[in-house]
Amino acid sequence: MSQYTPTSSLGIGDFDAVRLAVADSEDILNWSYGEVTKPETINYRTQKPERDGLFCERIFGPVKDINPHDSKLKGVRSREVAVDKNGEIVTKSIVRRERMGHIALAAPVAHIWFMRGTPSAMSLLLDISVKSLERVAYFATYVIIKCDDEKVEQYKADNEAEYDGSKKAIELRYQKMQEEDPNLDIQKAAKERNNELEDVEARYILKKNQLDSLAYGNLLPESEYRDLLPEYQELIEVKMGAEALKTLLDKIDLEKLIEDLKVEEENAKGQRQKRILKRLKTLEGMQVAGIKPSSLVMTVIPVIPPDLRPMVQLTGGRFATSDLNDLYRRVINRNNRLKKLQSLNAPEVIQRNEKRMLQEAVDALVDNSATKGGRAASSTGGRRRLKSLSDMLKGKQGRFRQNLLGKRVDYSGRSVIVVGPELEIDQCGLPKQMAIELFKPFVIAWLLEHEYASNLRNASRLIEAGEAVVWDALDAVIEGRYILLNRAPSLHRLSIQAFQPKLIDGKAIQLHPLVA
Repeated sequence: MSQYTPTSSLGIGDFDAVRLAVADSEDILNWSYGEVTKPETINYRTQKPERDGLFCERIFGPVKDINPHDSKLKGVRSREVAVDKNGEIVTKSIVRRERMGHIALAAPVAHIWFMRGTPSAMSLLLDISVKSLERVAYFATYVIIKCDDEKVEQYKADNEAEYDGSKKAIELRYQKMQEEDPNLDIQKAAKERNNELEDVEARYILKKNQLDSLAYGNLLPESEYRDLLPEYQELIEVKMGAEALKTLLDKIDLEKLIEDLKVEEENAKGQRQKRILKRLKTLEGMQVAGIKPSSLVMTVIPVIPPDLRPMVQLTGGRFATSDLNDLYRRVINRNNRLKKLQSLNAPEVIQRNEKRMLQEAVDALVDNSATKGGRAASSTGGRRRLKSLSDMLKGKQGRFRQNLLGKRVDYSGRSVIVVGPELEIDQCGLPKQMAIELFKPFVIAWLLEHEYASNLRNASRLIEAGEAVVWDALDAVIEGRYILLNRAPSLHRLSIQAFQPKLIDGKAIQLHPLVA
């Protein structure tokens, strides 16, 4: 979705299907109407949104409908007014439900869904375990992004030659000592020789292990990097955090990697083969969808429209606000602090700590329930976790299941079920109060037809009053009609069956013992 079209200009007929894809920085900037740079929401004295803040009218649109011909909109003041992509002044406040903003991050941030999700797309792309990815993203481990392979091989050859030469030199020296001194203490000399050989071997193994760890994409814990010999440190370039992951992802050629993995898969067996097949599935899916690997690391994050994260005034002058505003505020504060540290050329250790905190703030904004322990964002006082963007979408109370898939509709009801032994297998006991709601249109039609009511309103009043004639009408209209019952959980089509209703007192639906 690279092009953003205002939803107000679209109708239901404009859609054939909906496809979800990974949005890259360009997509987010195309959706955005301005950058949110301040964590403030509204001015508590004027009660108006702060400029460049989370509720800014210039970015998101006017709080109230405005008259475009108002003299106040002309001249200097017009800079405070929202405009659309064509430069026209926006006058309707409803746009605050669709206009988005963005936050330009001072450092790249790994997307928690693709880093820690199951399966982890980033892990499969880079062939690095999720645990190791987290250590890189949270600045605990370096990753090698550049390596002089020729010089590494040269150092390896030199190390081998030095080891062999040192061993031979020690052996020759002690052999010569024995020949020149017949009274030499052989046992003592052998012990000294062995100690020297052990020192040479230890030095050789240390260098060999250090050189073996120097390869593009390898991980180096901070302590190991510090212990590297200075000449070896010059052979590589290392990075930490999402910036390092982005560098690795940028260098991935999907087409070539898929070809190489297919060749490798032919000779692989067991767990290695399973891992390669998993990687191929993810890589081929990304290739078909046209997703760039570097899109899994964010440099810009979208700010959703303010009417979807409202702030309402309570009695007494206090305000209640959506959790998302608190989460966005944390991101903006940490982002601004990092920008300031970068402008001051602060020490790398301080900047690194601020980048880690920014990563944690964005993690909490995207999916607070997936963040671990102290990284999770909590409300003031730490009593509960704040609801993130993912929490608003997933689960039974999420946007999809609560509002888009399952809707409460008219002429439907819900109740517990109890056994009704006297019922036929195709009958169900239906409480009268529920039946009157389900069959209301039929009851109203019957009352009008038999002239018990002159119009719709009078018929509705009779039903509300519970007149005796209403129950006669109900008995008449349910004759020969069936109702659909859905027994949870709805796992297959047999969960929904049709039954002939039989009016009963009480509030529970009765079912034949063999049906439930």
